[in-house]
Amino acid sequence: MESIRQRQVGELIRRQFSAVLGAEGRYVYGPQALVTVTQVTMSPDLGLAKVYLSIFNAADKAGLISALEEQNLRLKTSLHQRIRKQVRHMPELRFYVDETVDEVYRVEALFKKYQGKAGSTGEDEE
Repeated sequence: MESIRQRQVGELIRRQFSAVLGAEGRYVYGPQALVTVTQVTMSPDLGLAKVYLSIFNAADKAGLISALEEQNLRLKTSLHQRIRKQVRHMPELRFYVDETVDEVYRVEALFKKYQGKAGSTGEDEE
């Protein structure tokens, strides 16, 4: 169960890190990929921020995450410049791929496939 302060700091980091990725993302992972921050969860001591990213237009999502990890100091410095007046200590950033959107597309494709089979087996009897 997250505390109110954890949610507040997580939302602050989510918004500001989105702006950091908008400004510096193409230097880290290139202009083709579209990366959005979907969620940030904070540890109870506010020392670790788990940043969940939705990645589009990139074949190698793990490679993109590793590129972000390599540039962690640069991204963390840019984020710190934006939030230094709201938090005392800058948390460590860990990046994770958010598979929620991919899962939605997969389930939607399964529904369409099922509807296609159900529609062709008995609807023609009029």
